[in-house]
Amino acid sequence: MFANPARSLVRSSLIAALFLGCALSLHAADAKSDNPKPGEPTDPKARKTYQDALDWLKSGGRSLAIGEFRKAARQDGHCTECLRRAYTLAVSIGEYKEAEEIAREWLPIAANDAERAAIHYRLALALQQQGFNSKKDKCFDESCDEFKAVLQLEPKFTTVHYGMGVSLAHLHQDDAARAQFSSFLDHDTAAPNLHERAQRYLDHIDLARARMAPPFSITTIDGQHISLDSLAGKVVLIDFWATWCGPCRAALPHIREIAHRFQEQPFVVISISLDKDEDKWKDFVAKNQMTWLQYRDGSFDGQIAKIFGVNAIPATFTIDADGVLEDQHVGDASIEGKLKKLIANANDPARRKPAAPALERRPADAAAPEKSPGVSF
Repeated sequence: MFANPARSLVRSSLIAALFLGCALSLHAADAKSDNPKPGEPTDPKARKTYQDALDWLKSGGRSLAIGEFRKAARQDGHCTECLRRAYTLAVSIGEYKEAEEIAREWLPIAANDAERAAIHYRLALALQQQGFNSKKDKCFDESCDEFKAVLQLEPKFTTVHYGMGVSLAHLHQDDAARAQFSSFLDHDTAAPNLHERAQRYLDHIDLARARMAPPFSITTIDGQHISLDSLAGKVVLIDFWATWCGPCRAALPHIREIAHRFQEQPFVVISISLDKDEDKWKDFVAKNQMTWLQYRDGSFDGQIAKIFGVNAIPATFTIDADGVLEDQHVGDASIEGKLKKLIANANDPARRKPAAPALERRPADAAAPEKSPGVSF
């Protein structure tokens, strides 16, 4: 194989662009400058440490970069950019306890209520993810307290209702969870692409505790606008690939065979290309008669690749008719048997029920993420 699906983070459940909502770019293309940008450290010693952190980040040493960013923040006393970068990096490598600690360090230097609200939100998300991973009610309780703190400071921060609904569902406070999802649907205008997911949780609260695939929507190569939640009732196979990936090209006949074999069933294949060259991608799709749904995410930094935690390809994910996420290699000889079972369940809704919550790190869906042309969450 050329590569494996990213870590075990694919056993997702509910919150799908959650940390991406707070996360800004992880790339350290920043050049050293004598003139600090807003939020960067001004103390000379802190400036040097900050540059050391950027250097570690450029070389792939994300854990070391976190430590240097935190050190620079202490040296400077008011470096919000240091802590923002440290938090983002901690989230990117699944260090949610450290992300919590960073958010708590950040709160005392917040300049106003809007900044404090944003930090409380980050803190809530870090606690919530710890709850997913550890199954500790204490983490969900504490996340609810932080979500409430956000609303006290910024009542119009409506996405908070979605996140709090998720935590309350995990606490089995179902009526309270439904009230939060309902409030989100009634008042939110900032994250419309989460509305389908919120409605599903409102109608079927058990789904809010399942390993749900992160919600997303795309505009396909032929102009179709598809959201994952609009495919409810169908089994979905998502295939991350690129024209430059030899093993991906080798797997293409198998993907094509699967797409054709189950085309009359409640089943959809979505191929998501990481190609940067749009013309080359379109030409390859046409020449290879890839007639199923096609979308180009552009790179490993594409929004969909990030929420699925893809850092190597080929990577394939199966999603059942309820939206519950699983992961397999397309080369797995038993994948067709697994698909047959999932499709049989899709044809008989009485046989379907949400899976138990995943214990490992998962993509999230509570926050409104960064915008990207052609794709929204």
